Amino acid sequence: MNLKEIKELIELISEKGFAEFEIERQGFRLRLNRFAPPPVQVAPPAPTPAGPSPQAASPFDAPAPRFERRSTDHPAAAPAQPAPEREAIVPEQSLHTIKSPIVGTFYRSPSPESEPFVKIGDSVEPDSVVCIIEAMKLMNEIQAEVTGEVVKVFVENGQPVEYGQPLFGIKV
Repeated sequence: MNLKEIKELIELISEKGFAEFEIERQGFRLRLNRFAPPPVQVAPPAPTPAGPSPQAASPFDAPAPRFERRSTDHPAAAPAQPAPEREAIVPEQSLHTIKSPIVGTFYRSPSPESEPFVKIGDSVEPDSVVCIIEAMKLMNEIQAEVTGEVVKVFVENGQPVEYGQPLFGIKV
């Protein structure tokens, strides 16, 4: 992959609004992330005085701001996102997860005015279309691949998805 191809990919990703993109070709792997969080700086905690200071405080004596390092693996570190619909409480072990087979934009219905392909509580068959993922102006229908009941929707309508990202939880 040459520099010109990489520049074209960057322009395409910007044009389509992708948050992340990854490609692997002939042993070369490229991962682009438009909205990478800025690096977190960690400052040691400022010592706290044992008693009140004998000098009058000036505005320049304010303590420096402190930053915390948060692990992205910890659930409290990720911003809470509202569930698209009320989800049934089902143990994770009994769910079949429909994962995104491609990188693209997730759509729950065939058009903005239409009803979603499936809602929580709907029964699906292996050939039931559950959503569409748009990739490079192509609409790709995603099928359930199992028989069961939709109990979880992991992705918001119009949200970018990555390869392997969970889309739906199906109780089989």
